[in-house]
Amino acid sequence: MAPPPSPSPTPFARIRAAAPPSAVAAGLIAVLVGVTSSAALVFTAARAAGADARETSSWMLAIGVGVAVSSIGLSLRFRAPVVTAWSTPGAALLATSLTGVSMAQAVGAFVFSAVLMVVSGVTGWFAKAMDRIPVPLASALLAGVLLHFGTGLFASMDGSFAIAFPVFVLYLLARRLLPRYAVLVALGGGVVASVLAGGWHLEKIRLSLAQPVFTAPSFDWKVLISVGVPLFVVTMASQNLPGVAVLRGSGYQVPVSPLMTWIGAVTAVLAPFGAFGLNLAAITAAICTGEEAHPDRERRYLAAVWSGVFYLCVGLLGATVVSLLAAMPHALVMAVAGVGLLATIESALAAALSDPSAREAAAVTFLATASGVTLLGIGSTFWGLLAGALTSLVLSARRGGTPSVAGPRVAAAGRRGFSRSSPRP
Repeated sequence: MAPPPSPSPTPFARIRAAAPPSAVAAGLIAVLVGVTSSAALVFTAARAAGADARETSSWMLAIGVGVAVSSIGLSLRFRAPVVTAWSTPGAALLATSLTGVSMAQAVGAFVFSAVLMVVSGVTGWFAKAMDRIPVPLASALLAGVLLHFGTGLFASMDGSFAIAFPVFVLYLLARRLLPRYAVLVALGGGVVASVLAGGWHLEKIRLSLAQPVFTAPSFDWKVLISVGVPLFVVTMASQNLPGVAVLRGSGYQVPVSPLMTWIGAVTAVLAPFGAFGLNLAAITAAICTGEEAHPDRERRYLAAVWSGVFYLCVGLLGATVVSLLAAMPHALVMAVAGVGLLATIESALAAALSDPSAREAAAVTFLATASGVTLLGIGSTFWGLLAGALTSLVLSARRGGTPSVAGPRVAAAGRRGFSRSSPRP
């Protein structure tokens, strides 16, 4: 006799499965951190290109839609928390290099940079380079990238103690009593504390919907070389490289080449509307890949999906969201981001220092990355990795051993994933 059919899940159970509170909270925090930390740069870059209010709003719409499509689509495709974002160093570069460049020429440079990313994905050269980065250096890179946000939790107590301290205390209590919802509890308590402290500036909020504005690209070879190529380089070195490190540092072996190809293609399609550069996220991705996002690492992709949903809202509302974020106390954002990244920083440091033979190179990578140094327009993530690789090469040569930054053993380890030396999922 056949067993009776199992009861179908209730609508509430379906909603809970698709929207776990911890994953939704992680996605929301990722968007808050990403937008508050760099939205002003996007507006500055748009103004440098001569964009008016409608065109600037279109930039936010195109970026929001692009991040939403790529984050949701790639996360569902690979069942991994693939979080994308706009290129923050790219926006900073554009803010200083678009003066005197027409909007059409700027769009042409955006398209050219996106095509170069597609080529890097199709040819697989970026994936090959990433396969040669050992686990300790990748983990040290991740820890260095996140250090600012970890220390920001405590630095925000200086001057905003009434906001940051309750966030920290509520997080600790929830970790003991409700570990699955620790970050969500900290966020809710932080909002209440900031309201009671009078930290919100609601007069800055204004309602406005974004509308797309199409600009036909114009390809001027001087602008392509002076803007398009540097935009591609800083995006790949300062954003995509640590973005891959975050995924691998959390044990997700997502193929890199398809990610680059599809992100580049989405950027190229949306570039005429203002999407100057999309890439893998690093800091905000770490919020969605840690255990705070979901206790089951196989379900953490939902946090990336929800971050995409919230980014879509950011794009549609445009200036409204930016004004809302301007009204929010900065200390609240830093404090919540800090508690949300504690577990990830802990795991990254443990993995970085787990191998004694690579410990010094990992320490150099961590310190150089955390320094925030920028050389030749390229951020500290690239230079930190370069410094760590150089340290490993020199020390290996001194010992007469094989450099740990290359060779089939490292590449194979990267493909297998992280074992005992890996951060906890």
